[in-house]
Amino acid sequence: MTKLSVNINKIATLRNSRGGDVPNVIQFAKDIQGFGAEGVTIHPRPDERHIKYKDAYDLKPIVYTEYNIEGNPIPKFIDMVLEIKPTQVTLVPDSVDAITSNAGWDTIKHKDFLVDVVKEFKNNNIRTSIFVDANLHQIEGAKQTGTDRIELYTEAYAHQYSLGNKDAIKPYMECAGLANTLQLGINAGHDLSLDNIKFFKENITGLLEVSIGHALITESLYLGVEHVIAMYLEKLK
Repeated sequence: MTKLSVNINKIATLRNSRGGDVPNVIQFAKDIQGFGAEGVTIHPRPDERHIKYKDAYDLKPIVYTEYNIEGNPIPKFIDMVLEIKPTQVTLVPDSVDAITSNAGWDTIKHKDFLVDVVKEFKNNNIRTSIFVDANLHQIEGAKQTGTDRIELYTEAYAHQYSLGNKDAIKPYMECAGLANTLQLGINAGHDLSLDNIKFFKENITGLLEVSIGHALITESLYLGVEHVIAMYLEKLK
C-alpha cells in the first residue's frame, strides 16, 4: 500500500491572497485526514509566500497521520524541524526565488553537507528523505548520505506521460530497483495526478509514499464545483 500525503501549500496560497484566514489551513489539514489522507505535507519557503513558519508549528498537534515537512535545509529551516520533530523531513535544494521545486539534489557534489544534515535529523529521531532526479548515480550518492528514503522527482515522467510517452517510466523503474537493492525507502512527488498516478504506482516496486498538492487541489476544484454551484442555486430559489 502506497500512502498518500497531501501537500497543502496551495490552501495557504489561497488564504494568503486575501490576507485573512479563509480557507483555514489547520481545519483543512484536519478534514483531509478525516477523508482518508495518510499524511500532510508542507513546504515552507523563506519568504513564507504560502505556508508560514507559524503554520508548521500550529499543524504539529493536529496531524495524527504522517507529518512531512519539505524544504531547503537552511539554518532557520533546520531549527524549525528540530523543534517540531515531524514524522519526516524531505530535503529539497530549491533556491529562494524558485516558484516550485525544479531539480533534485546533486548527492555527490553535496555529499558532505547532506551527511551532516541527515545525521542531525536522524539523531533527533526524524525520518529523512532526499529529493532526487531519476538518475542512478544520484541514487547511489543518496545512499552514502545515510538518508532513510529518497523522493523521486517526477515532473519529467508526468510531462512525458501527458504526451503519450509511457517509456518515460523506465528511468524511474531502474532507480526504484536500485533503491530497493540499497534498502532505501522510495517516495515520489511533483506533478503526479489522477491521470498518471496509477501507471506510476503499478510500475514502481516498493513505492512507500506519494506527496501530491497542486494537481490534487486543482482536481478537487473541478470535481467539486458542480456540486457547489447547485447548492448556491438551491439557496437562491
